[in-house]
Amino acid sequence: MRILLVEDTVDLGDAVQATLKKSGYAVDWVIDGDDALTLIDTIVFDVIILDVMLPGRDGFSILEHLRRKRDKTPVLIITARSEIDDKVSLLDLGADDYLVKPFDLRELTARVRALMRRPLGIPASTITFGNLVLDTRARTVEVDGRRVTLMRRELGLLEILLGNINALVTKERLLDQLFSLDDEVAPNAVEVYVSRLRKKLDGAEIEILTHRGEGYSARLRDGA
Repeated sequence: MRILLVEDTVDLGDAVQATLKKSGYAVDWVIDGDDALTLIDTIVFDVIILDVMLPGRDGFSILEHLRRKRDKTPVLIITARSEIDDKVSLLDLGADDYLVKPFDLRELTARVRALMRRPLGIPASTITFGNLVLDTRARTVEVDGRRVTLMRRELGLLEILLGNINALVTKERLLDQLFSLDDEVAPNAVEVYVSRLRKKLDGAEIEILTHRGEGYSARLRDGA
């Protein structure tokens, strides 16, 4: 899944980006509010982590812009401003969650996972389809009770496909969600990860279908 991090404190931004990448997410990090707006208007993100005090546009302005154009991307606010009026204003503008600095990176990661599950209608961290169980918190996959070891992007690919079960996910969307701007991406990257994932999920009651020239979808096998 792809995250936009907007934070001008370098040490904090570096720590948050490293933690989220370790958890399997593609993370684009900018320190300027104007740069954030450019990315928001050109790229689809799964979650935006937004500081309030920024060079250029501030967090209030960015959030207002986002909701004015009816963009429903979940937004997690991180800020040193703990006054209740600020919290109320940001929530009224359309923020989905709020963390006051300093915070524990484990809590931030948990809140990001919760925000990503919300649009998919998944209330808990465990997703079950047939004999396949995906735990988004532990970052583990089991097929018929057997642990399957997936690399970071293989796991991300599976999350995206299961979150859109029975629906076509375009190759372009997969590229956008699996890779950040600073990643080097081979032309056949998606095909390679899909092939690897299919092999590792041998025996699963989920199958990944290829829609030639369009993308991929996941569904339960007949009889599962």
